[in-house]
Amino acid sequence: MTNETMRQRFYRVTADLLDADLRVAVVLADIGVGYLEPFGVFGRHPRRAINVGIREALMVSTAGGMALEGLRPIAHSYAPFLVERSFEQVKLDLGHQGVGAILVSIGASHDWAEGGRTHNSPGDVALIGTLPDWTIHVPGHADEVELLLRQAALSDGPVYIRLSDAHNREPRLAGATGIDSVRRGSAGAPTILAVGPMLRPVLRAAEDLDATILYTATPRPLDAERLRDAVTGTDVVLVEPYLEGTSAGAVAAALVDRPSRLRSIGVPSVELRRYGTRQEHDRVHGLDAAGIRTRLTAFIEHHRAAEPSTSA
Repeated sequence: MTNETMRQRFYRVTADLLDADLRVAVVLADIGVGYLEPFGVFGRHPRRAINVGIREALMVSTAGGMALEGLRPIAHSYAPFLVERSFEQVKLDLGHQGVGAILVSIGASHDWAEGGRTHNSPGDVALIGTLPDWTIHVPGHADEVELLLRQAALSDGPVYIRLSDAHNREPRLAGATGIDSVRRGSAGAPTILAVGPMLRPVLRAAEDLDATILYTATPRPLDAERLRDAVTGTDVVLVEPYLEGTSAGAVAAALVDRPSRLRSIGVPSVELRRYGTRQEHDRVHGLDAAGIRTRLTAFIEHHRAAEPSTSA
């Protein structure tokens, strides 16, 4: 069902997992209840499909308790409620207890910009990244959501899946858990690594540039080997749909023994005190195709201007 949004696919697959696997559970804090109810999971699985009400910290603590009892819980809400508001429980009731869960967020950085700052969370990936052993997925298509969610349900470790309203035109399943080569540039050309839904504007921004374009939906752990194989020059541009620079450390670590220049393009560390729409926020933050193009060309041209002249 390629016309499904990431969020729609998540609910359908979650219902299927609840029916098929007695280990899978889902814990909600009101958000998402209306979307799952049509699947009948609360009636069929009253002990494994639970709504705790508007108590996000309790939601994560409940997931931790379920994991201690051998279940594979999925906790779901808007990113600022699931990650930021409940961070102490994520850190202690999951991490410190040594158990895993699947945290699945909606809202991304500013999908519901109309909801105001309470519903915006560009720093969620960076915050989860402060905790050890977490796998972080940022899918760019509903098909990738299904693949990643089903894989996570079969594992035991802590997994964060970040859903977004923005999406790429087509899935790239090879890049869901690793790095996929979208387009090869000439030897020594800049390399652009697009994370999740940023591939779509990146392809528009770089359509006439000589550049290698890579894609990943898993910024942590980053596929360092594939990145190293693909980078042939010194210029690397990371385009990420969350706080700018969040994944720069992983990219730099992968290329630590090579001369390289890294430019991160993401949500800047500023607070936009406007409502508007996701598209308007993207434009103001320079994350639409035009904004990415401006920063790409400035980075590449600055490097060329700084190169020593070879003329006599």
